[in-house]
Amino acid sequence: MTARVRDHMTTKVLTLDAGKRLIVVQEMMGWAHIRHIPVIEKGRRVVGIVSHRDLLHAAMSSTAVAATVERRQYLGMIPLANVMRTDVQTIGPDASIQEAALRMREGKIGCLPVVENDKLIGIISEYDLLGIVAALPETAAVT
Repeated sequence: MTARVRDHMTTKVLTLDAGKRLIVVQEMMGWAHIRHIPVIEKGRRVVGIVSHRDLLHAAMSSTAVAATVERRQYLGMIPLANVMRTDVQTIGPDASIQEAALRMREGKIGCLPVVENDKLIGIISEYDLLGIVAALPETAAVT
């Protein structure tokens, strides 16, 4: 039986709307220990995604801002909509885990929002895929 995305996705997904500021992203990622936050609009439709990498790139553009307090103020001024990626790859809950892994690897992305009927219902990430691999039985070493 083929493993499906719905069997391994995370269903309690933290989301934001595009009107938020980057400081909120930084605080949410730090608090929840996550690296991706889908950006949604009414009806839970995915309109973007922001990753820890996107946040770092935005912070790097503030290298002239030396003090931590000034950097926080800088991040507090930048709208999420200016940094989020809008070309979001999504996947359906009935797709195979193999398809999800291939799409993530080929796209060099760390997660796929799981969408059903144009609504976000979960997210599958590298962390979820590593959990599947970790649960596999060990095999004999190849000589």
